[in-house]
Amino acid sequence: MRGGYVCCLALCLAACAGTPSQSERVDIPPVGGSERHGLVERFSKARPGDAFPSGWRVWKLSGYKKPTHYRLVRDGEHTVVKASADGSASGLVYPVHVDLKTHPILSWRWKVPELIPQADNTRRHTEDAPARLIVAFEGDRDKLPLHERLFAQQFKLFTNTELPYATLMYIWAARTPRDTIIPSSYTGRIKMIVAESGPSKLGEWQEERRNVYEDYKRAFGEEPPPVKSIAIMTDTDNTGARVDAYYGDISFMAPAGTYPD
Repeated sequence: MRGGYVCCLALCLAACAGTPSQSERVDIPPVGGSERHGLVERFSKARPGDAFPSGWRVWKLSGYKKPTHYRLVRDGEHTVVKASADGSASGLVYPVHVDLKTHPILSWRWKVPELIPQADNTRRHTEDAPARLIVAFEGDRDKLPLHERLFAQQFKLFTNTELPYATLMYIWAARTPRDTIIPSSYTGRIKMIVAESGPSKLGEWQEERRNVYEDYKRAFGEEPPPVKSIAIMTDTDNTGARVDAYYGDISFMAPAGTYPD
């Protein structure tokens, strides 16, 4: 099997988590509730060196890709995840059920000390990123075009894992302008959105906030189904580069003004 195809499977798998059971679902407060945030289990609640917070799972592409190393570390006043990639690709995945009609805003923190100069997410063989936040969606795959259903079947045969109905990847790119939508060269059900680009913000924590509801509609041209999982991923398997990245807490939020002060 070609390396590029395996890479695509690696990216897909980072976003693949089974539909969560009721006990795994993250409680998101109803509109008008006392809490403002629907939080995914927070890294900042853990201690450096401990196991990842409940629900977070390490994913590895067995037999094909060297895994990226993830660990909890202290950075300033907070516990965060440090990802260290060296010609590697893997991620951390969290199953969660989110209705984007009520909680469309995705908020997170990340820090990238350096870029991957040779990375270019518009090309198959250099499609790496120092940092990704990946959102996978539920949906009826039977409604997809035949070629997409065939790709999903091949994916399942190779990985024994269901491909999400759709996947958005927020990435930190080397040169591509912010807000650019980059389609996967393998399937129309994976779209990358450039959340940060270039070196101007390297080495500093960045607070990101994206309207996933609107981003999904812009990327796929349809109403978004519920979110089934999120993932973080630092990958350098195509370029062979050595890079670190840091990830802070992640949450889904209602729009500003929805909750009383």
